[in-house]
Amino acid sequence: MKQWHLAYQANCWGPLGGDAVGVTSSSQLVYRTFGDMERAFADIAEAGFTGVELFDGNLLDYSAVEFRALLKRSGLQLVAGYSGANFIFDDILPEELSRITRVADRLAELDAPHLVVGGGAKRFDGVISTDYHKLGAALDRVKDIADKRGLTGHYHPHLSTIVEGPETVDQIFSLTAIDFCPDTAHLAAAGGNPADLIRAHKNRISYVHLKGLQKDPFKFTPLDRGDIPTGPIIDALKEAGFDGWICTELDAWDDPTEGARTNMNYLKQAL
Repeated sequence: MKQWHLAYQANCWGPLGGDAVGVTSSSQLVYRTFGDMERAFADIAEAGFTGVELFDGNLLDYSAVEFRALLKRSGLQLVAGYSGANFIFDDILPEELSRITRVADRLAELDAPHLVVGGGAKRFDGVISTDYHKLGAALDRVKDIADKRGLTGHYHPHLSTIVEGPETVDQIFSLTAIDFCPDTAHLAAAGGNPADLIRAHKNRISYVHLKGLQKDPFKFTPLDRGDIPTGPIIDALKEAGFDGWICTELDAWDDPTEGARTNMNYLKQAL
């Protein structure tokens, strides 16, 4: 097996949301964890992870100098920032891309390798076929933003967007050159087989979000439980010759520190 590096998303250390100003200003519509990033970073490092990903809003809360100090205190490496947009509405696309550019600039300042975006809005009156072409073109612009800053850009299919299950995943990656960041739980929740999708798109995968899923009642889980076995997903990544960062994620958990430790204990055995 090639060398894998293990990161963790800091989104579990508080409620998830966004900045209210984004309702009236698309350029300011960031994701955010309303929690203590100092504690999150310390807990992630204590659990044994060496990298961290966080939302764009939390990333932009800090100057580059402040963020370097936070990384130094925790001993972690910044691996990725996660952002998103509607991407299909022509009038606001420049506003959305300006925000993603700010995120990419900060990631590049901090020597992070990856920029991840989700999105592709569902219209209130239904999806139209041109939405996929608009999304694909916008993602190519995100890729260009990332490329110019020495980052790798990724698209993350996500529940509640126009790209959820296998058919739309295949469709969008025929329309854009951006890399594919598979989120194993979101793909499974939308009816996909994450291992099969990894095999099908292995040449486009250089960063992974790994997490568990319980279907009923719906919730994301640590890797050692839930309805989607993690073992076949890891096997598919090994078969694909994956070489890079895997980011484990647990969107909401009563004890985020315990969740991080549980995930690391699973990964130590599985890898």
